[in-house]
Amino acid sequence: MKQFTKLADVPDREHLIERAFECKHSPHAWRTLGNGRILGMVFFNPSLRTRVSTHRAASLLGMDVVAMTVGADVWTLETRDGTIMDAAAAEHIREAAAVMGRYVDVLGIRAFARLHDRLEDYAETVLERFAELSGVPIVSLESATRHPLQSLADIMTIEQFKRYERPRVVLTWAPHPKALPQAVPNSFAEWTLAMGYDVVIAHPPGYELDERFTNGAAITTDQNEALDGADFVYAKNWSSYRDYGKILSQDMRWQITPEKMALTREGYFMHCLPIRRNMIASDAVLDSPRSIVVEQAANRVPAAQAVLRTMLESL
Repeated sequence: MKQFTKLADVPDREHLIERAFECKHSPHAWRTLGNGRILGMVFFNPSLRTRVSTHRAASLLGMDVVAMTVGADVWTLETRDGTIMDAAAAEHIREAAAVMGRYVDVLGIRAFARLHDRLEDYAETVLERFAELSGVPIVSLESATRHPLQSLADIMTIEQFKRYERPRVVLTWAPHPKALPQAVPNSFAEWTLAMGYDVVIAHPPGYELDERFTNGAAITTDQNEALDGADFVYAKNWSSYRDYGKILSQDMRWQITPEKMALTREGYFMHCLPIRRNMIASDAVLDSPRSIVVEQAANRVPAAQAVLRTMLESL
């Protein structure tokens, strides 16, 4: 596996999931695989789980890790070709990516959508430029349109807790005070549909996701209808794709509460974290035995370890 930026990069999805569970059950079994190898991580945006879990995963494989925050640890980067660099950016991505590729063996990139220009964001300019210029395998630590490491951990979590062969998995929009990208819901829909789950997506009018990610899912604007009989409830906010980057609603009736969870089939509550308590979901939901958000976050380590292990074996 030469890169991990989207589901299509994975030659064998089931094999990767099996590997992730192997890493979960025997995390130290490959502790010398990455000896002498370096993982570089470049963060254009803040991170807690992705940064720590991926660092931990690399360490379990014997890799050294260099983590860099753009604008703090390294220069602000210009990504456009042909521009006169007389503004804030001190270095061009052409030199920065090429140099990083000489220093590390695998490069992780985290770059969110800016939510100003849909075409620019969905072109994945930053991720694609690093893949083009660095000359080393690229791991997405979340991009403008997808978060595959999170989605792999999400699939692990569903497989770990499911009670039925084809669980009903509900992705529901929830209110948030800020405009957020569509990366996590896009990626979650893409992976769960590929798994053959019974996927339902619920959101207010105007929050339809890009159909390239949701084709095959049942889509409704009635949250209660979606939650009826659900085995897993994944709450997540996203801004509008149609009216790109806009907040069209902050309707608190979409918050996940114990009453909403009572509509499910003793369903589990999921979220990628960080979560706005008593906005996305109530304290009572998050602190209940049906909340598996912490175990979901813990699965980020073996998910990343499985990806890095597969990449190291192909170097």
